[in-house]
Amino acid sequence: MRPWPVIMDGGVVLVSWLCSRLLAHPRNPWQVLDQPNARSLHARPVPRMGGLAIAAGALMGFCADSWQWSRGLAVAMTALAVVAVLSWYDDQAGLSPRLRLLVHVAAAALVAVLVQPSPGDLLPGLAVVPGGFLAILFVTGFLVWWINLYNFMDGMDGFAGGMAVFGFGALAALAYRAHDVPYAEASLTVAAAALGFTVSNFPPARLFMGDVGATALGFGAGMMILAGDARGDFPTWAGLIVFSPFLVDATLTLVRRVARGENPTVAHREHYYQRLVQAGLSQRRTVLGEYALMAVCAVAAYAAVGVPVPWQWVILASLAVTYTALAAWVGRWEGHGQARRNPAR
Repeated sequence: MRPWPVIMDGGVVLVSWLCSRLLAHPRNPWQVLDQPNARSLHARPVPRMGGLAIAAGALMGFCADSWQWSRGLAVAMTALAVVAVLSWYDDQAGLSPRLRLLVHVAAAALVAVLVQPSPGDLLPGLAVVPGGFLAILFVTGFLVWWINLYNFMDGMDGFAGGMAVFGFGALAALAYRAHDVPYAEASLTVAAAALGFTVSNFPPARLFMGDVGATALGFGAGMMILAGDARGDFPTWAGLIVFSPFLVDATLTLVRRVARGENPTVAHREHYYQRLVQAGLSQRRTVLGEYALMAVCAVAAYAAVGVPVPWQWVILASLAVTYTALAAWVGRWEGHGQARRNPAR
């Protein structure tokens, strides 16, 4: 346990922020620019690889902890490193979607087979714990989806970094309530590292995290949700609530595109947050609205874990209604945007 968690996490924020400033500096000889493409919301090249700044801050924080290394932790960190290194290379040279997916599946399967994290409670009062081969399939698919959904959602200034701050911060709060200090401090370290980067990524962004940051954060979020359940800190569904701003948008968008017969691997700008920006809402206002939603989901998850099962279902139903209303509002906002662009003559 760290003697001064606040001071240490402040150091993590500082290291991440300083590294972000260096990576964003125009004279950085290793700078890689993110060129605007079909799915981008930015109109000018922006340096990426900001995920390295998050990694530097998190590594500093982890080194300050007295870790009790185990076989499971070593396997998880190895799998995470493989995904991060692949994404780092992809940020520079580009790789085929099939190769990326193959490595993602292999890394996730490594965790599923050797660590065997339990899926746990997927819904309140409904403990579904598949065993054997079914558990391996579930965990592998679960982690692969988290790696990619986080990468899909990293398309707006300040968005993915903010989700990491709120998401891992909420997991830390849930773990502290369960008196699991090591898990809580690990989550806070990631949140602090993401905060240092987000300062440079907030609209208008001077630095993007790139695939190296997005895939690592997604993989880490998926593993931490399963680990939190396995350690008895909170049920799996509570972790899903925490990250539901990303989970709901990415999942609904993918289902909608597949239902229309579109190739899910092709770049697009059909996520709800992208549709809002294209309809005329600024990136800053959009991301601040998303931050508010993230805060609501964090509070909802914390509150739900401490109440009886019927009230847990009430909270889930309330969130479902909220997301339904928000989806309808996005559609209306798009209609207003089209009316503004094409006024009646």
